[in-house]
Amino acid sequence: MKNAAVTAIETKPNIEAKEGTYKVASTTLVITTKERVELKTITEQIAEFVSQAPVRDGMVQISSLHTTAGIMLNEIQDALLADIKDLFGKVVPHGVYYKHNDPLFSDCDRHNADAHLRAIVVGPSLSIPIENGKLKLGTWQQVLFTEFDGPNNRKIHVQVMGI
Repeated sequence: MKNAAVTAIETKPNIEAKEGTYKVASTTLVITTKERVELKTITEQIAEFVSQAPVRDGMVQISSLHTTAGIMLNEIQDALLADIKDLFGKVVPHGVYYKHNDPLFSDCDRHNADAHLRAIVVGPSLSIPIENGKLKLGTWQQVLFTEFDGPNNRKIHVQVMGI
């Protein structure tokens, strides 16, 4: 057996100690949606809150307070957003049989099982690093709120923590 070549990657770890007291700041955003399935960027609202928070370095936790909505990172481009919505329709179709929609098994009259399942796929929360008082995002990354059971008024909890 030949020895595989190993390429060493030299990195400089950032082990710089930061002084200060741990701080936490929180807010709740209200997002209004107009469609049953909707993807909305909330990056500016999150960045604005982070910039006003007393934290220079730390994390921001963004959490949907709903079981039929989620939070994710992706690019904002119209064709891509349409593809993402189509993906949800293919992975978890609307209008097919789900026990949650069946009165024999559930007391829910919203017939929104697909919305719950789609929210499970996306997830309810997201954490993003904060560096020098700003969100540490990649070039094309945007924070997207995903609505699966609209129209609705939704609450997103934002918590900034660090030093």
